[in-house]
Amino acid sequence: MLFEELTALATEGGRAVVRAVGTAFWPVTQRRASELVGRGDAGRVRAELVRLDRTAQALTPPPSGDAGAERARQEGLWAGRFEALLDRLEGIEQSNAAAELRVLLESLTDSVGDTAIDTGNATARDGSSAITGIRNAGGSRPGPSKVAHTGDAEAAGPGSSAVTGIVNE
Repeated sequence: MLFEELTALATEGGRAVVRAVGTAFWPVTQRRASELVGRGDAGRVRAELVRLDRTAQALTPPPSGDAGAERARQEGLWAGRFEALLDRLEGIEQSNAAAELRVLLESLTDSVGDTAIDTGNATARDGSSAITGIRNAGGSRPGPSKVAHTGDAEAAGPGSSAVTGIVNE
């Protein structure tokens, strides 16, 4: 596989692990991610489970500091773990590990909803709308959306609307 493909896959893996924290899919994510990185070595699998527990602790409840920065740090940590794994494997082992990571990503995509953290502030003027959070417009949702530390949304003028949080339309 190309280096760029592996790096992109690892980056998505890091995001997916962090996105799963606090969801009903977290225990499955912990098991699959630890088994993937541990590659059948019971000691390494246990060590990865400890790392995953630390990730969950760092993100739940959100730290008193910058939650967005902590999420980014944890995403980078797991992207690095996945990239190191894919980098050290060769040939069919690398292809198999990449396929396992893709399966994990697909299952998370189907199970975990959107997440918005530290969204900033927004103002709606002259009949427009502003949302600091998530707007789910029509269609089916893969899982529950969650928001934390959303900013202020303000409506100014007739016909304007503003919402902080989650909007399901």
